[in-house]
Amino acid sequence: MNLYPVRAIYMAELSRTRRTLLQSIVSPVISTSLYFVVFGAAIGSRISEIDGISYGAFIVPGLIMLMLLTQSVSNASFGIFFPKFSGSVYELLSAPISYLEIVIGYVGAAATKSVVLGLIILATAGFFVPLEIAHPLWMMAFLVLTAITFSLLGFIIGIWADGFDKLQLVPLLVITPLTFLGGSFYSIDMLPPFWQGVTLFNPVLYLISGFRWSFYGVSDVSLAASVAMILLFLGVCLALISWIFRTGYRLKP
Repeated sequence: MNLYPVRAIYMAELSRTRRTLLQSIVSPVISTSLYFVVFGAAIGSRISEIDGISYGAFIVPGLIMLMLLTQSVSNASFGIFFPKFSGSVYELLSAPISYLEIVIGYVGAAATKSVVLGLIILATAGFFVPLEIAHPLWMMAFLVLTAITFSLLGFIIGIWADGFDKLQLVPLLVITPLTFLGGSFYSIDMLPPFWQGVTLFNPVLYLISGFRWSFYGVSDVSLAASVAMILLFLGVCLALISWIFRTGYRLKP
């Protein structure tokens, strides 16, 4: 594998983040801080603890995961959509660069930005609530794997989208609702039995639950189920990208 084109794509994408620092970093951090203020003050005053954890601390993994999923998809989808929109992607495809190198460059940059943002939000949360991380290595593993997986999903969306409106279609109408309904701000044990069963079909629940386990050692589902779900999603995304490059879907004029 030739690392020079990978590095060129990777650094070009990271430089775009520096040019849009307010949108890429500052805006998500401010939004997350508002979540802490609103939910911590409004709901936290009525729910003191969940599973022995203060409500403000309990929602930290869910908020990080919410931002991680949406930002990973947005960063990767915009990263590949603009070259496709401007036509420069055809020059990239005709260059002596493998498809693997292209994917690693774009997805690696998007995942890096998302992981950095997640760590910034984690540090920001420390100003609002006392935090503890029971399993830091597992926390980083979930953070990195989730960022890579959803950056791959964003890469797929960026290739699929034929207009700017479609770039936000999946994050706004699918990912964000699933995240809110996946136990970001509550434990599914608080739901009636019927809705607990329904929630188990939400794949985002397994990501949030596993990530929360890495903080506090408590989760709504088993750690094995969480790891299996994210690896399954990662495999599906890799298979779809492989199919896209084999067939030239939305890449060949």
